[in-house]
Amino acid sequence: MGIRGALLAGVMGALAALWTWTAPGDPALWPKPDSDPGVPVYLLDNGFHTDMVVRRAALAARPGPLAEAIATLGPGDWILIGWGDAKFYVDQSPIQSRLPDGARAFFHPGNPSVLMLRPETVAPEQAFLSEGRRRLVLSQAGFEAMDRRIGASLDLSTGKPRVAATRPGDPVRFFASHETFSVLHLCNHWAGEVLNAAGLPIRPVQTILSAEIGHTVDRAQRDTAVLDRAASGA
Repeated sequence: MGIRGALLAGVMGALAALWTWTAPGDPALWPKPDSDPGVPVYLLDNGFHTDMVVRRAALAARPGPLAEAIATLGPGDWILIGWGDAKFYVDQSPIQSRLPDGARAFFHPGNPSVLMLRPETVAPEQAFLSEGRRRLVLSQAGFEAMDRRIGASLDLSTGKPRVAATRPGDPVRFFASHETFSVLHLCNHWAGEVLNAAGLPIRPVQTILSAEIGHTVDRAQRDTAVLDRAASGA
């Protein structure tokens, strides 16, 4: 193999290592059999974007900026949570007319972002199709760590969560976030960071794809089952 071939092999190896690199989780944050009933969290994947759904009472139980933001929402026992570009994420016009803005959101660095919160009156099993919906149970400690990570996204420069946008006739509210959006930090990257805060190992580079968020949950559930069997001596 010549120098050029060796360099190419080195580059390909480095890219493969980066693609498969895993940020470790913390199994101590996962539910413990019989001792921690856990907190259910639902992950929703529409093929390119990830949202999550959490019980309102669980989010409201921990004082902080996220609880303050949720207190301003309309009625609903569940809260749909998402994060994205402050303009593209909010806009609901046909996608064909928004392609140039989509390119801006992807490739212009430092775009403002928003944290989306929407109250839901129907349980996730009834409100969302089973395809792309996953249920994950976090320990109380894991949930609180996730809650802190979500709340840390909020822009508190005015001293409290600030509504950046709403939609007419829609109970959703978009709160200003201090994080920035680009192809290097997409909505799915953000969802992966939230899960990692909750103790799940993630493959950061692969979270550019929404499917990887689902795979992250699937792997965590398999690992939890293994830990449960080991703890029971099965």
